[in-house]
Amino acid sequence: MAKAKGNRIQVILECTEHKKSGMPGTSRYITTKNRKNTPERIELRKYNPILKRYTLHKEIK
Repeated sequence: MAKAKGNRIQVILECTEHKKSGMPGTSRYITTKNRKNTPERIELRKYNPILKRYTLHKEIK
């Protein structure tokens, strides 16, 4: 990831249900977060086009 100025950084969200299912491929989204307001890892419900439904995506690395 590129170095960010200030508190806003880029994070990658990866689907948790897709990893458990064992199907090939991954569902990932790139978003930004303010590291000062949310120091912990974020979890969002995003659309997974492979499973064709909304699933929980967690921040990785």
